[in-house]
Amino acid sequence: MSWKNTESRYGSLTIALHWLTLLLIAGVYACIELKGNFPKGSETRELLKQWHFMLGLSVFLLVWLRLLVRLASPTPRIEPAIPAWQATLARLMHYALYLMMIGLPFAGWLILSAAGKPIPFFGLELPPLVDKNPDLAGQIKEWHETIGNAGYFLIGLHAAAALFHHFVSRDNTLVRMLPQRR
Repeated sequence: MSWKNTESRYGSLTIALHWLTLLLIAGVYACIELKGNFPKGSETRELLKQWHFMLGLSVFLLVWLRLLVRLASPTPRIEPAIPAWQATLARLMHYALYLMMIGLPFAGWLILSAAGKPIPFFGLELPPLVDKNPDLAGQIKEWHETIGNAGYFLIGLHAAAALFHHFVSRDNTLVRMLPQRR
């Protein structure tokens, strides 16, 4: 399998970036869900919050590489071709997912900045994006949580659509993004 996309399937680079992004996003959601099992102020809860941020920021950085690869490579054809309305919905879904992968981590960085908290990133401390402003932190946090919760729906719908295409439509939508068997 080539590392580049072709007209018929995604290359190994795109496939690896896709599944690595999924693993990172799963980690982001797992950390934030698990933190509720620990008392406020506990070391484990704070560690989970740090990992939530660091994994989220990793998604933010990785998405820019994904976008570069996407812009520089052809998108493989779906065979047999899907109706135009499905192609439009798929494109809108991808836009929403990319906006989420950029917007949520950026919002997380803004929240920590406005809250006046340290901004950890794997041993580094990142600079704040804005001055301390607890009201702003609270407003952005509400937005972050709402969009984050909507992310469960978007990701689930994305996965359900891939399975629908594979098992019902019987096209190559899902197969294009799976590692090739030897």
